[in-house]
Amino acid sequence: MLVYLLIINALAFTLMCLDKHYAKKKMWRIPEATLLGAAAIGGSMGALLGMYLFHHKTRKPKFYITVPLLLALHLFLLIRFVL
Repeated sequence: MLVYLLIINALAFTLMCLDKHYAKKKMWRIPEATLLGAAAIGGSMGALLGMYLFHHKTRKPKFYITVPLLLALHLFLLIRFVL
């Protein structure tokens, strides 16, 4: 479980970094569904960290509301069923 969480959070963080880079360069972008999907399947901490570290998607309610809620849900599930 720990290895999975490390990998998916690193992936979500990297996706946020790449999408911000692509936005600056006016290149093709990573779909929002992919960014939110990575957060939803366990990468919420990495996505949130990437959002605020790279100042990316922080003005979009779809992200600044959904990603922290996903993180709260993931923490609840982790505490409830794993720890």
